[in-house]
Parts: sequence; structure tokens; C-alpha cells
Amino acid sequence: MVYVDTSVLVALHLNEARSADVALWYSKCTDELVSAAWCVTEFASALGIKQRTGQISEFVAQAAWQQFERLCANDLQLLPVEPTTFHSAAVLTLDAQTGLRAGDALHLAKAIEVKAKSMATLDDVLAKNAKRVKLRLTLAA
Repeated sequence: MVYVDTSVLVALHLNEARSADVALWYSKCTDELVSAAWCVTEFASALGIKQRTGQISEFVAQAAWQQFERLCANDLQLLPVEPTTFHSAAVLTLDAQTGLRAGDALHLAKAIEVKAKSMATLDDVLAKNAKRVKLRLTLAA
């Protein structure tokens, strides 16, 4: 099981610096892909930010959203986020040395909770912390 961070999902559906790497990884991946349901909100937020800053058009955002919804329906298992997951994420962020922001801590807490074997992320801080808790990186920053 590979836990997929939102940074990978954004690069898979938009033209980003690492999009080619992500597309190649995804095309070869045979493992079960999972992510917290939180990634839906994060993905939508990324689309909104990119529209507001003029990086993408509304048309591109809508196309990416539709592709993302298909991925969620077919290839990505969305996992519920329980209050205990939020608490675990809070504990992770309390350790200032981790450098984790709330959203990334929530992803890491969920990956730990479901005993994922590996993580796919393009975020340096999340990748460092995933390695620290013994998650293998299948795709990293």
C-alpha cells in the first residue's frame, strides 16, 4: 500500500515541474494507492489558489477536477479521517523539529495509522518525516 500525498495528485493532474516524473511513477505503479479524504479539500484548494494567482484558467481547473474525481473513483482509495487521526497529527506538529504543517502532519498520521509501507510525496519536509517513521519513499521530492 502506497500512501499518496496531495502534492503528487496535483502534479499528476496539472502541468508542474515534476509532472513527468509523477506520470511515469503512476503508470508503473501496481500497488494499492490510498490517501486521506482530506486530500479532496487540499486538491480543490490548490486548484483555487492556482486560479486566483493566474497560474491556471478555470477551464484547466475544471478539467483537472474531473480527472481527479475519476482517479478517486477508480485508483485511489480515500480513507476517512477520524478524531484520533487529528490528535495524532497534532502531536506530530507539536514537535517543532519535524517542521510539519497541519495538512502534512494529517497525511503522515493517517499513513502511520493505516500502516502504509511507503509514501509518495513531492514535499521535502513530509518526505523527511516519512523516512523518520520508517516509511519507504516510492516517489520523493
